[in-house]
Amino acid sequence: MEVRNTVVIGSGCAGLTAAIYAARANLKPLILEGHEPGGQLSLTTLVENFPGWPEGIQGPELIDNMRKQAVKFGGEIMTGLVTEADLSTRPFTLKIGDRVIKTLTLIIASGASARWLNLPSEQALIGHGVSSCATCDGFFFMGKEITVIGGGDSAMEEALFLTRFGTKVTIIHRRDQFRASKIMLDRARNHPKIEFLVNKVVEEVHDVDKKEVTGLTLRDIINGEKQFFKTDAMFLGIGHIPNTKPFIGQIDTDDEGYVKTRDYVFTGVPGVFACGDVQDRRYRQAISAAGTGCMAAMEAERFLEEHGH
Repeated sequence: MEVRNTVVIGSGCAGLTAAIYAARANLKPLILEGHEPGGQLSLTTLVENFPGWPEGIQGPELIDNMRKQAVKFGGEIMTGLVTEADLSTRPFTLKIGDRVIKTLTLIIASGASARWLNLPSEQALIGHGVSSCATCDGFFFMGKEITVIGGGDSAMEEALFLTRFGTKVTIIHRRDQFRASKIMLDRARNHPKIEFLVNKVVEEVHDVDKKEVTGLTLRDIINGEKQFFKTDAMFLGIGHIPNTKPFIGQIDTDDEGYVKTRDYVFTGVPGVFACGDVQDRRYRQAISAAGTGCMAAMEAERFLEEHGH
C-alpha cells in the first residue's frame, strides 16, 4: 500500500490553502473533500472581505480557484468522508468508505458545520437572506430588519454585531429562559435596537420563490398559535458542530469537540496538525482559516524533513 507524505482532510479555505503549500513543497498531498466540499464558503454568495478581491468574489468561485491552484501544483482530490482513523502509530491510517489510506503526516481541516433548523425553506434560502455568519453577511443587510435564532452566547454575539447594520434585530428563542451568560444577555437586553420574541419556533422561511427572505412563520410553543413575522434576513445563532468524530479520544479536544492546538496548529500527536474552523471557535473567517492552513502545511513539511522523508 502506498504511504502518502501528507493527507489533508477538508476542502475549505484551510484545507485547500494547506494543500497549495504542501503541493508547492512537492509533497503531493491527497485532499479528502470531507463533510461539506468547499466548506462554509460553498454556502456563501458574495465574499467582500477576502484580500485581493476589491469588487468581491462569489464564495463557490473562490473555493474553485483554490481547488484548481492545489491541483495545478500536484495535489490530488478525492471525494469521501473519513469514518475511522488510527493515530496511535505512524504511518497513520484513515478509512474512507471501503478504502484504507496511510500517511506520514495528517492535516485536519475538516471544519465545523453550522447548526441549522433543517427546514426545506431555510435550506433553499441559504445565501439569499439565511446565514450562519453575521461577520460574513451582516453588511448586506444595512438598513434592514434582521432576525437571529437562538438563546445562547452565540446568538447574543451575532445580534449585537448585527446592530451595526440593521434598523432592528429580533432574537427569537424557543424558550423564555436563556443559556447565554448573564453579561451577554444583559448587553442584548439593554441594546436599543434589539428586541426579543420568546416561546416561538420557526416553521417556515419566506419567500423561496422570490429567492429572498421576506418573513417567517412562527409557532407559539405554549398555545400553538401561528403568526407571520416580517424580516429581511435570518441568522442562525445556535452554534457549530466541529467535524472531529473520527479523532475523538486520539487528540485533545474541548468539551464541544473542537481540536485543542498549541503554537497555532500542533495537536500534541507528532505529525498531526489542525487548522481552520475545526480548531478555531473564535474567528471562523476565511482569511484566518487560510492562515492556519499555511502554517499546518509548513509544519508538516518540517516534520517530514526532520524524520528523513
